[in-house]
Amino acid sequence: MAESDPVAFTPIDRPVRTAIIGLGRVFDLNVRAYVDNPKAEIVAIVDTNELRRTQRQIEWPAARALASVEELISSDLEIDAVELLLPTTQNEEVVMACLAQGWHVNLQKPFANDLASASRMVRAAIQRDLQLRVMENYLFYEPLLKLKETVDSGELGEISGYHMKMVASGRGGWEVPGDSYEWRFQQARDGRGPLFFDDGWHKLSTALWLFGPVKEVRAWIGVTEVIPGIELDAPTTVIWEHESGVRGVWDVTLAIDMYLRSDYYTNDERWEVTGQRGFARVNRCTGRGIQEPSFEKYLDGEMRSFHALDDDWASSFRDSGRHWIDALRTGRGPLLWGAEEALDVLRLALAAYESNANGGIGVNPKSLDLEREPNATQA
Repeated sequence: MAESDPVAFTPIDRPVRTAIIGLGRVFDLNVRAYVDNPKAEIVAIVDTNELRRTQRQIEWPAARALASVEELISSDLEIDAVELLLPTTQNEEVVMACLAQGWHVNLQKPFANDLASASRMVRAAIQRDLQLRVMENYLFYEPLLKLKETVDSGELGEISGYHMKMVASGRGGWEVPGDSYEWRFQQARDGRGPLFFDDGWHKLSTALWLFGPVKEVRAWIGVTEVIPGIELDAPTTVIWEHESGVRGVWDVTLAIDMYLRSDYYTNDERWEVTGQRGFARVNRCTGRGIQEPSFEKYLDGEMRSFHALDDDWASSFRDSGRHWIDALRTGRGPLLWGAEEALDVLRLALAAYESNANGGIGVNPKSLDLEREPNATQA
């Protein structure tokens, strides 16, 4: 979808009245889109945890603090849209309830654990002529935007291939409430690991954003027990080929004892794209493992470093949220991601699980359908 393409609904001609459901750690990131933004107002904050409600209302005193989605629905508040910052397993139930009220929905990744659930949400939004978005902040991270600009300009020449590196560390970063990890560990026990499926959703998104549809993926998803009864899905290696013929490789490594400087999560990420004439790379994102400029480009024997990009990871949440608000007010897209694009990311992830479950065979994401859900069992 081109940047100027309209989305099918009536734009909102006033500040977007928003309820935020889920006040955990990621709230601190998402809420930045609403700070000093006259185009939107937070009218409600919702969480089952009383302490969180109290703390957040200090920051947003004009918002009504509620304990449940049911309280929100039964309130007399006028609402245009909701931000859902909830565990993936809760997405469908809450999305359906919000759509039934006529509210546009912006939710956190992953979209769903399976295609059937995601497709039901998509159909419900279409039937009600409402916007359903799966937020992807990485598409608003300035060094990655610079990488895409460089790739699309053709200055690297024909693209030969690219590589993504992700290192999960156990030391450093900000404090995360225990219940934020609890549901992710349960997801892992159910075959949807926190490294490949949850955080890795971002990396699969950037692959599709940079180079388009994938025609085949092969995956080797490992398991490491970090404490008794708790496993993480690494080491993991995933390779794929786009319909354009460009091939990508993604390596997920666990370094549980490594200290990583980070203002946020302890995750070290890197992207490198190689063309026939040169290469470009993003040296970091969430964490600050490599203390070099966040974007570098090598052409004709010269390395150019970009020192002035906004490489604060939190800024990508701010800009992604503002993009959503502007889309609701102008009727212009793309949503990044709209529901259909988010389905493509989910298909790619599930195709990788299918490959892993069958010895690393090549799987076309488009081959997946609702009648044959992929095996989520990890080797």
